[in-house]
Amino acid sequence: MDPIVEAALKKWPHVPHCYGWLALDARGDWYMRDERIQAAGPFPKVKGSRVTHEKLREFIQRNYAHDERGCWFFQNGPQRVYLQLEAAPWIWRLDEQLLQDGTLRSHTGLATVALASYLDEQDRLFIASELGLGLVHSLDMLWAAEAVQQGRLAPESRLFTELLSEFQIVLQPVAPGA
Repeated sequence: MDPIVEAALKKWPHVPHCYGWLALDARGDWYMRDERIQAAGPFPKVKGSRVTHEKLREFIQRNYAHDERGCWFFQNGPQRVYLQLEAAPWIWRLDEQLLQDGTLRSHTGLATVALASYLDEQDRLFIASELGLGLVHSLDMLWAAEAVQQGRLAPESRLFTELLSEFQIVLQPVAPGA
């Protein structure tokens, strides 16, 4: 977490949390969802405005975390902005490193190692790592197929709801008591 964010948390510890204004899609893109977009329909059917500003994306990625309920958020200064997730909190990018040593990279740029893999009922490939559960980016399925052929990945069949439960992931967080 950025030092400026930690300082803001200490200075203003009781700022209300925000829900529904930020989302992460299955390709690792962040979306802003203002009131008009939220009223137009649920995420991901209505996505909103893709965050394209490089520095803003980097700030979100550095201050991305989860709480004890399994809800993911972006700590924006003193305000916690809870995210809506299309599929998982991590979107994995794969390349030749996966074939060499099992390393994959998250949509936020963090490197980790594949521990287990799963195919859900929609044939989406999820990989578990030390960071948690993530979805393999659709553009990287060729690398994933090669990893399966080499025995680096051996996906087990799992229902999507079972994966969410096992890895304690909340896709659509709501305020406690709401």
